[in-house]
Amino acid sequence: MSTSIRRLPGMCNERHRSGPPAGERASGSELGNGSPPVTRSEVSFDSAGQRCDAWLYRPAGPGPVPCVVMAHEFGGSRSARLDAFAERFSRAGLAVLVFDYRHLGTSEGQPRGLIDIDRQRDDYRAAVTYARGLRGIDAGGIALWGTSFSSGHVLTLAAEDSEIAAGVIQNPYVDGPAGVRKSRASAGLRTSRALARAWIRDELRNLRGREPHRVKLVGEPGSVAIWTTPDALAGYESILPADRAGWEPAVPARILLRTVFDRPIRGIRAITCPLLVCVCDRDRIAPVRPAIRVARHAPRGELRRYPLGHFDVFTGDGFDQVVSDQTAFLRRVLHTQP
Repeated sequence: MSTSIRRLPGMCNERHRSGPPAGERASGSELGNGSPPVTRSEVSFDSAGQRCDAWLYRPAGPGPVPCVVMAHEFGGSRSARLDAFAERFSRAGLAVLVFDYRHLGTSEGQPRGLIDIDRQRDDYRAAVTYARGLRGIDAGGIALWGTSFSSGHVLTLAAEDSEIAAGVIQNPYVDGPAGVRKSRASAGLRTSRALARAWIRDELRNLRGREPHRVKLVGEPGSVAIWTTPDALAGYESILPADRAGWEPAVPARILLRTVFDRPIRGIRAITCPLLVCVCDRDRIAPVRPAIRVARHAPRGELRRYPLGHFDVFTGDGFDQVVSDQTAFLRRVLHTQP
């Protein structure tokens, strides 16, 4: 595979001793006034024969260094504010691998916008395998990070892989039945029935090998969309970049039923690594009580609570507070130096 190198505004090229790995386009960045230099490379890895695109952040200094593996919630892509978290973690001495699931963002996969729980977790596993094999990465220092729906992926992988060094989850959506009850209560009967009809139509089209029937991710209260809480549309739009390439505003409706049976909360007692659980007490999308139970019953769970809504952790003072706590936790449990 050929490797191309491009310059980004304000960035200088990163030099690799033996050249970038296949699929990597390297560039470096100075982050903030007086901050340690951090490089960001565009990389890709294979998941079930398809390409997952990612950013690899490397801190300054000699390795090996721990690495945080990150992906977004539900139908989100890495460009929707995950770069802000990754830069802060990398500035603190951690490598970070931020990837797009198959079917989403710039990764491969048809149909576009498909949200498949098992495939997304396989993508996380592939990302962990890829990170462990990278030059300069401490294979024993892999941490997982998830937000909302991807918090369940973090719990699932941490429960099955005893070599995961740490986990961080924020505004966690970790119990499908509880999440569906919360969604129905906020959406109302009319929207819930419309979503049920959308699910049936998509399942029938899938069985016939036809194009998916899609439903909007977010919408105004009373509209037919997966998230219709009063803060959903403005909150989601607040984290989208100006360039929305790869963003899927509507997704195949088949995911609606599959979330009902997804309960990663059931495996928390098998998680042996340190786990930070960041809960937004004003969250209107992800159920709060199951997330608190995760922190209390995971053997090495730690709980942080914030007077914030679901999307407040991505911007402004809410972001600064939450990312500071997460950075301090990761540095402490992964034994990194400032």
